[in-house]
Amino acid sequence: MFEKILIANRGEIALRILRACKEMGIRTVAVHSTADAEAMHVRLADESVCIGPPSSSDSYLNKAAIISAAVITNAEAIHPGYGFLSENADFAEMLEEHGLTFIGPTPEHIRVMGDKVAAKRAAKESGIPVVRGSDGAVDSAEDAIKTGAEIGYPVLIKASAGGGGRGMKVAESEAEIAEAFNLASAEAKAAFGNGEVYIEKYLANPRHIEVQVLADNYGNVVHLGERDCSLQRNHQKVLEECPSPALNASERTFIGETVCNAMRKLSYRNAGTVEFLYENGEFYFIEMNTRLQVEHPVTEMVTGVDLVREQIRIANGAELDFRQKDVTFLGHAIECRINAEDPFTFTPSPGKVAGYHMPGGLGVRVDSGLFAGASIPPYYDSMIAKLIVHGKSRNECLMRLRRALSEYVIEGVTTTIPLHEKLVNATDFVDGTYDIRWLEYFVASAGE
Repeated sequence: MFEKILIANRGEIALRILRACKEMGIRTVAVHSTADAEAMHVRLADESVCIGPPSSSDSYLNKAAIISAAVITNAEAIHPGYGFLSENADFAEMLEEHGLTFIGPTPEHIRVMGDKVAAKRAAKESGIPVVRGSDGAVDSAEDAIKTGAEIGYPVLIKASAGGGGRGMKVAESEAEIAEAFNLASAEAKAAFGNGEVYIEKYLANPRHIEVQVLADNYGNVVHLGERDCSLQRNHQKVLEECPSPALNASERTFIGETVCNAMRKLSYRNAGTVEFLYENGEFYFIEMNTRLQVEHPVTEMVTGVDLVREQIRIANGAELDFRQKDVTFLGHAIECRINAEDPFTFTPSPGKVAGYHMPGGLGVRVDSGLFAGASIPPYYDSMIAKLIVHGKSRNECLMRLRRALSEYVIEGVTTTIPLHEKLVNATDFVDGTYDIRWLEYFVASAGE
């Protein structure tokens, strides 16, 4: 097993990885910007290295600085967490060139799945259902008009290299598609340096369902069930649950087996998540994330599988020590993403945490690097904690979540806890009848 791992991330995910390493007897190296010098993961790591000023481009995205930190501390492997360099194929290749292990999939898989057009093609060839759309990139507004006529309106124009809702436009009719194409392409070019877009059928009221997989180097693949991530704002997830209240047993079995078969065909390795839109009993591939997901704790709570531990074992060459028949799904779990933001306008609220008290009790987990006196810098993503609750049933989980939210105290900055308190009491959420567009309307009414 690795003796020392460098954690190339910050915040709660860096602390999550550090904890897994400590439980496995692996020494840790934390890298940090000057803004994160007093962060909890830096304090708890065996060693720490400052890799630059606050700006992400000069620190957490600085490949040379991170590799240098690994070399001077004699780290053998690097865990990228999520975000930053976690899906950067060039970074993964650079690590290999320096004799370091990237705890994740191969650079080839990262590259294919990072290109939306190539990913859709690979998914289709591997037997994963895809939404009807263009066969590859669309090069001009004229081609977009032709594609729209073939698919039927409304259509969704999406950036090939994009994510987070950027480079994404809806065209309701032929009269709108040329302008939508030009806007999406320009936005994609500005955000990702690549203006390539593709077109697919726009689904009116789908849910966002994703399947968690683990695959080793020996052809063994297991799925760990699905997560429902339909509660989103501007294509950013706000709350996730496992399992989805929308699926029945046959649908759950079908999509899990379909994804596992596809991963075998692709010879995929390590952790990955295949994301779908789900509507009227049908699944449509969106993308594959070749990394650990923010919402991975709900899967861990329901299955008892430590995903970070498995990532490390697989990267070290170990074989999965369980098979699909060994995976047991128990109860229900929900995760609330707690952001340092206004709960209804979502205006960021960086600053110093004046007081802090985490909820606790049976089935309650908090992933966070916060503490009283901690500073929340303005330079990074505003998510500061994840509250994860597990219960024997969805109803028990909801009751426990309401109690946990009422106990959570974060003073000195504004957070989204009040939004979650309203959300978990909303009739549509309690009934499990929401879709990916529901939260936008709910937030607008709840903030009035």
